[in-house]
Amino acid sequence: MGRTVIPFGPQHPVLPEPIHLTLTLEDDIIVEALPRLGYIHRGLELLARKRTPDQMVQVVERVCGICSMMHGMCFCQALEDIHGITPPPRAQWLRVFWAEVHRLHSHLLWLGLFADALGFENLFMQFWRVRERIMDIQEATSGNRVVVSVSVIGGVRRDLNPDQMLWCRTELAGVRDEVHRLGKAMLGDYSIAKRTKGIGVLTPERAHALGTVGPTLRGSGVAHDIRMLDQEIYGAMEFKPCVENDGDSWARLTVRIRETEQSVDLALGTLDRLPQGEIAVKPKGQAEGEAVRRVEQPRGEALYFVKADGGKLLDRVRIRTPTFANIPALLDLLPGHSLADAPVLVMTIDPCISCTER
Repeated sequence: MGRTVIPFGPQHPVLPEPIHLTLTLEDDIIVEALPRLGYIHRGLELLARKRTPDQMVQVVERVCGICSMMHGMCFCQALEDIHGITPPPRAQWLRVFWAEVHRLHSHLLWLGLFADALGFENLFMQFWRVRERIMDIQEATSGNRVVVSVSVIGGVRRDLNPDQMLWCRTELAGVRDEVHRLGKAMLGDYSIAKRTKGIGVLTPERAHALGTVGPTLRGSGVAHDIRMLDQEIYGAMEFKPCVENDGDSWARLTVRIRETEQSVDLALGTLDRLPQGEIAVKPKGQAEGEAVRRVEQPRGEALYFVKADGGKLLDRVRIRTPTFANIPALLDLLPGHSLADAPVLVMTIDPCISCTER
């Protein structure tokens, strides 16, 4: 039987991200998948040696717009560790609020794109209609619809007033009702189940061995979520990760639907428990030392390593993003499936090539 080698991406009518794979086929069955990275590499980590730490907050937020809040927060937390300072409690809770709103932004975007990849244009529009309400919240509370840019070293730059909090509660409650309705419709559709159930099964053992993170890992039955380490805030809200045990594309879809509803509850929980007080403390002197920080982004765990030598500029910033960690699992899932399943399998890891190719 002859083999055919074809390029998959970087432009593809089903994929929103410029991922580039080289697929080897026997008839229409994939037997090998190899990645080709670097298509949109921007060299953002090199800018750490050319920008001050305050300026670098703006840079890391542009590693990826969809999870910019988490990038900025994680970078600031690493610098705070080096400076030996702790943001005020109100600032920490506000960060969690914007992080969960950003998670909603990302998951609703993905749910719409996944519906579109399966041919459901109307469902795609409905999810993105709901997403507009989340983007309105981001704009009203931060001044921007996508890159909210609220984190600073030592806290946050913006606060919420009582009127904003009341309006956010109303909007989030409406989002929760609509997500529940749309998610129920999505999980109740026969054709979606046919395209996802039993497709791309990733066992817990294989997921762990490949270093998988985020909903892709939790869809394989592994209850790993960096938010569990934050007992002061997430522990106070009795947070438990959403886990599905089947490990297939259906399980990864279900995890993201459940996480979307959960993020609404978490965002509302931060508003209910938001303490009074200052929103930032000023770091003193220049940073000297190194620190590692982790954060649970919508796609999974992101890691920041920051090194400072006491000068005005940083010595090193190293970022490990969740898509980079999930690509090995994708390459493991593709062989044995038909070419028609490839777009669905790629979408189930929710790839962000902008994050991966910094």
